[in-house]
Amino acid sequence: MSVLRRGDVAAALLGAAWMAVLAVTVAVALSFATGAACRPVLWLALLIGAAAGPVLLRGTGFWPSFAVGLPIGLLTVLGLGPVAPGPEVGPIARTIVGVVVAVAAWAALAPTLRGLAPGPNDRHPFEASVIRFLTGFGYIFFTAIVAIPFWVMLMTSFKTRAEQVANPLDFGIDLSKGRDLFRSYEELFTQFDFGLYLLNSFGISVVTVLVTLLFAIPGAYAVARLRFKGQAAFSRGILLIYMVPMIVLALPIYIAFSVTGLRNTYVGILLIYPVTTIPVALYMLQGYFRGLPAEVEEAGLMDGLSRLAVIWKITLPLSLPALASVSLYVFMIAWNEFLLAFMLLDDPSKFTLTRGIAALNSSEIPRQHLMAGSVIATVPIMALFLGLERFMTKGLAAGSVKG
Repeated sequence: MSVLRRGDVAAALLGAAWMAVLAVTVAVALSFATGAACRPVLWLALLIGAAAGPVLLRGTGFWPSFAVGLPIGLLTVLGLGPVAPGPEVGPIARTIVGVVVAVAAWAALAPTLRGLAPGPNDRHPFEASVIRFLTGFGYIFFTAIVAIPFWVMLMTSFKTRAEQVANPLDFGIDLSKGRDLFRSYEELFTQFDFGLYLLNSFGISVVTVLVTLLFAIPGAYAVARLRFKGQAAFSRGILLIYMVPMIVLALPIYIAFSVTGLRNTYVGILLIYPVTTIPVALYMLQGYFRGLPAEVEEAGLMDGLSRLAVIWKITLPLSLPALASVSLYVFMIAWNEFLLAFMLLDDPSKFTLTRGIAALNSSEIPRQHLMAGSVIATVPIMALFLGLERFMTKGLAAGSVKG
C-alpha cells in the first residue's frame, strides 16, 4: 500500500484505469451515435494512460495538458490510439474522435489527480483520488446502462424496416429524412389510437394516486400517532401484501373479476391498482408522520381542533414533500403497470399505454412502431420524474430523522 501511495505510481495506475474506461466509453458512444465502427484498443489505452497520469500529476496548466492531449489526439487520428475508428471513417471524423478522446482524458485525469504529490503521499489524498475515480466510473457506468437502451430504442423508432434489415447495428440518425423520421409516431396516433391509450393511462394513474392517498393518509397517521390494540402487528404487516408476487394472485383475480363482471372495465382496474399501491404508500407515509413533531399537533388539539382538523390544517401542510414523493411513486407504478392491464383488458378502447404497446408486439406490425410506442411511454414519466425529483428526494429523506 505504501508503494501505491507514491504519486507517480498512483497517477500511472489511475491514468491507465481512466484511459481504459474512456476508450470503451468513447468507442461505444461513437458507434451508437454515428453507426460507424469504432473499437477500443485496451492495451494501448493502458499504456497511454499510464504515461499520461504522471505528466498531469506535475501540473494541469496549458503545457502539461497540451503534452498529454496532443499525442493522444494524434495517435487516435492515425489509428494508433486508445480508440480505433473503422476504415470507413473519414479524416474529419477521425480528427473529431481524436479531439474527443484527448479532451475526455484531460477532463477525467486532472480532477482525479488533484491533491496528489509526485512523491510519497498520506492516505487521505491517495484515498480521495481513488474515490474520485470510482465516483466518475460509477457515473459513466450507470449512465451508459440507462442511456444506451434508450438510444437504441429511440433510433430504431426512426428507421424503416428496410433500413433495419440493411444494417441492424446502425443506430445513427439520418436528418435528411426530415418529417419522415417521425412517420412511425404519426402512424401510432392516426392508426393505432395511441392518443386514447395515453388518456386512459393518465386518467387511471391520477385516480389511482387519489384513491391511494385517500386510504393511505388516515391509515399511516393512525399507525404513527394513535394507540390501539394490534398497532405494532399492523405496522409490521403493512408491506406483506406488497411482498406477495402479483403473478401468484393473477388467476384468482382473473376468476373473481370475470365472475363479477369487472373484467375489461375501468372500475375493475381502479379497484385493483390501489390494492398494489396502498401498502407501499402507507409504509412511506407512516415513517414521515412519525418524524413530525407531535407537540405541534397537540397544540392544535388544545386549541379546540378535532383530530381530523389537525390532520387537515397541520399535518398535511407539513407533509407536502412526502405527499409529493408518494404521489409520484404511485403514479409511476400505475403508469408502468402491465400484468393486470394485460390480464383484465381486452377492449382496445380501454387499453392503457402498456397494454397498447403489448398489442404492437406482432410480426405483422413493423418493429419501429413498437419502439416508438415504448418511447412515448417512457418520455412523459421520465420528464415527470426529473421535474419532481427534488420533491421525491426531500420527501423520502425527511422522514428518516425524527424531530
